[in-house]
Amino acid sequence: MHSVTTVQPKISAVLTLPVIVASLGYFVDVYDLLLFNIVRVPSLKDLGLSEEEISRIGANIYNWQQAGLLIGGFMWGVLGDKLGRRSVLFGSILTYSLANIACGFTSNVEIYSLLRFIAGLGLAGELGAGITLIAEILPRELRGYGASVVASVGLAGAIAAFFAVKLTDWRTAYFIGGGMGLILLVMRFNVLESSVFSKSLEKRGARRVPWWTLFISWSRLIRYLRCMGIGLPTYMVIGIYSTFGNEFAKALGIPGEVQAGTCVLYTYIGVVTGDFFSGILSQWLKSRRTAILVMITMTLAGVGWLLYGGIRSAEVLYICYVWLGFSIGYIAMFLTTTAEQFGTNLRATATTSVANNVRATVLITLPLFQLLKPSSGVLHSGAIVGGICFTLALLSLWKMEETYGKELDYEEL
Repeated sequence: MHSVTTVQPKISAVLTLPVIVASLGYFVDVYDLLLFNIVRVPSLKDLGLSEEEISRIGANIYNWQQAGLLIGGFMWGVLGDKLGRRSVLFGSILTYSLANIACGFTSNVEIYSLLRFIAGLGLAGELGAGITLIAEILPRELRGYGASVVASVGLAGAIAAFFAVKLTDWRTAYFIGGGMGLILLVMRFNVLESSVFSKSLEKRGARRVPWWTLFISWSRLIRYLRCMGIGLPTYMVIGIYSTFGNEFAKALGIPGEVQAGTCVLYTYIGVVTGDFFSGILSQWLKSRRTAILVMITMTLAGVGWLLYGGIRSAEVLYICYVWLGFSIGYIAMFLTTTAEQFGTNLRATATTSVANNVRATVLITLPLFQLLKPSSGVLHSGAIVGGICFTLALLSLWKMEETYGKELDYEEL
């Protein structure tokens, strides 16, 4: 009797064309997603709006972008499960690249709103389809590494957006984003469809499982809500603690002027390294759940440090934001977990919509934060919203199925 030795695939096998293209796609996705937040004031000022109009109309345009993300999350997900992951990668990047370029030419607020809606619609398909594709293409022993590469390269797009605006004007920054997308579109012609999806399509025949059964089947709904729940702390940190870093600095009594944009920049510097770390951690631990628990615990510690750690200088505050960014760096990991939770015929719908629904939770947490501020103050309001998000995240992780090394060639019945 000869013993059989299992040979693990080399880590270099992760750097396949689909992983590289998905990584660059997420890079352009994050670049464009944050670009409007950065150029909102200068672009609307350039269009002749007053300070009061910039605040009101800027928020309205942002809501149009978010509406596009929410609708697009389901639209691209359903198309990904019907037509294939590759088709979504083509359609989504073409949509938001053209919308980006058009934003650079806009001189009308109504057109600007429509273009940000179209951009949001296109952006919605990028990350979910990319994660779904590489989860199905890579060997199951390497999925965590693939998620690390996609996330760390992709989230560098946030840093690129800050510097693009700093070195150019807002119209040029839009042209850069659209141009990068079109270049990436050409690269995608050589990306093949997932063989797991192709085999699934052959087996399905006339039998279809409608996407809305995600919400009418109790077991699927619970899995779906768990996947959303574990991601709640990520966009709470970005949407509240970082975006309103100037308000937290003032509440802490930190001298000097602390720019919210600088807080966001330091957060994303942390996110890039954290997302790379979390994927490797899940491989070392051979557990998605334990890796995510470690990251959520670190995030909780970082929030405690921010709110009640006695920070008294801008330098220490920025270090805290790097820590917070690092600890929420499991965005690609929770989406990889989502992809592993569902069968091939609903995988893209679940992953793509969860990605955008978690982003959109800021539309709930932020108004709650604003509502509590007058009576509770900035710090206590941040603590209350954080407490709710962390409680839901830990409850979602509790008893969640462990999917490390799970075989993905199966269908939802």
